[in-house]
Amino acid sequence: MAPHVVERVVMQSEAEPVLLTSRGPLYRLTEQSDTNAQAERSSFGVEPKTGAVYGVMPDGEAWFANSGVGVWLDVLHRYGSRVTASELLSEPDGPEGYLSEEEEERAFAELNRLAEELKEIDPAAFKGYEKFLWPRLLDRWLY
Repeated sequence: MAPHVVERVVMQSEAEPVLLTSRGPLYRLTEQSDTNAQAERSSFGVEPKTGAVYGVMPDGEAWFANSGVGVWLDVLHRYGSRVTASELLSEPDGPEGYLSEEEEERAFAELNRLAEELKEIDPAAFKGYEKFLWPRLLDRWLY
């Protein structure tokens, strides 16, 4: 099953950023209801000075997600729509627990198309790999 990228949206009531990260405090956009959440089920926050959105891992490490909240919402929508509509991407191990060689090729092609669509929405989100959320998240199907 596809990972839940956003589990719960929150409205931060505090005037100052409260999400503590390796980049410093961020304004909280989301939180996980499960404190034992896996890394791909991280929280999101906004950097006060730049407006950039970061995925925050359970250990507080901040990974660049998008250059702003508007494009983050667009990317989330496109990602969620494509993954949900795809038979291969919604179940990356296939219905029998594995993908055939043909299914792997189709899944890889779908991932490449999705990556290109997301890159079109926010090119800055794909200017690297290390600590860049979307390239790493899309890569999870390749291994």
